[in-house]
Amino acid sequence: MTDKREYRMEELARLAGITVRTLRFYRERRLLPPPRREGRIAWYDDHHLARLRTISALLERGHTLNGIAELADAFDHGRDVGDLLGLGEPTEETPVRLTPEELADRFQGQDTPENLAAAMDLGYLGTDGDEIVHISRRLLDASTALVREGVPLAEVLAAGRRVRTHAEALAGLFADLVLHHASEDDLPRLRPLARSVVEAELSLALDRRLRKGARGSAPRA
Repeated sequence: MTDKREYRMEELARLAGITVRTLRFYRERRLLPPPRREGRIAWYDDHHLARLRTISALLERGHTLNGIAELADAFDHGRDVGDLLGLGEPTEETPVRLTPEELADRFQGQDTPENLAAAMDLGYLGTDGDEIVHISRRLLDASTALVREGVPLAEVLAAGRRVRTHAEALAGLFADLVLHHASEDDLPRLRPLARSVVEAELSLALDRRLRKGARGSAPRA
C-alpha cells in the first residue's frame, strides 16, 4: 500500500502547471477543498492535484470559472459512491467511472449543477474523490446518444424519472406474480423472463406508435 502523497503550495502549483498566485485565486474561489493544516503550513494531496488538472481541462474546453465553481460545489456536496451503490453493485449493470471533463465531453456542456443534482437525485451519479461514478453504462450510453441527437439533457433526465416510476411498477408486478406461485429464491433465476417480456412489449408498442404516426402523416386522396 503506497503512502498518501502531500505537497506544499509551491510544489502543488508546479505539478499542476500553474502559478502560486493562480492557486491562491482558485482556493479563494473555493474551487479546491481546504488543505490539511499543520501549524502555519498548508498541505495538499493528490485530490487537490487532480482537481487542478480538471479545472485546467475544463477551462480549455470553454467552461467559465463561475461554471466550474458551480460544478465543483455540486461534486463536493453530491452523493458519494457508497450511497449510490447502496448494499452492493448492480447485478446486471456496469458502473462507469468518469472524470468531470469526460462527463462534460459526453454531454456537450450540459453538465450544469442543476442537471448534476437531478442525476444524483435519480441515483444515476455519485462521487468518489475527484471521480464521478455512473450507475449504469447502458443508461449512460443511451443518455449520451440522446443528447447528441439534440435532446436536452434536462429533458432526458425528466423522462428517466418517469421511466423509473413505470419500471418500479413493472418490477413489482413481476415479483408479485412469481411470489404467488414460487419462492423469493426463484426471482433471480426468472429475472431474464421479466426483461424479455418488457423488451418485447416495448418493441411492439413502438411499432404501434410508428404505424400510427405514419397513418397520420399520409397524404389524403
